[in-house]
Amino acid sequence: MSQSPLDAFFLGRATATLLRDQAQHLFVELLSQIGRFDAEQQQRLHQFMQEVQERAQQEAQAVSPHASEPVDWQALVDDLRAETAALRTELQRYRNR
Repeated sequence: MSQSPLDAFFLGRATATLLRDQAQHLFVELLSQIGRFDAEQQQRLHQFMQEVQERAQQEAQAVSPHASEPVDWQALVDDLRAETAALRTELQRYRNR
């Protein structure tokens, strides 16, 4: 064990360099894993949101199959007014008996 101080210095320096390189590699690997995990979670969230929207559309169509058709509001109002007028006429006839 007749190492000179110069040999000890270079041995310590090589050890520190290797430890730094390994720590750097582990840090980069950790960041890579975190990035991969984040991407997977975003993909799962996106898929979940799509499934929720699809299921909501299916349930809405099951309740009202014509919900996807455009509604002519003016025609609907006119029909309701016509029905109301017909009912008023019928009610008036009933009262006049």
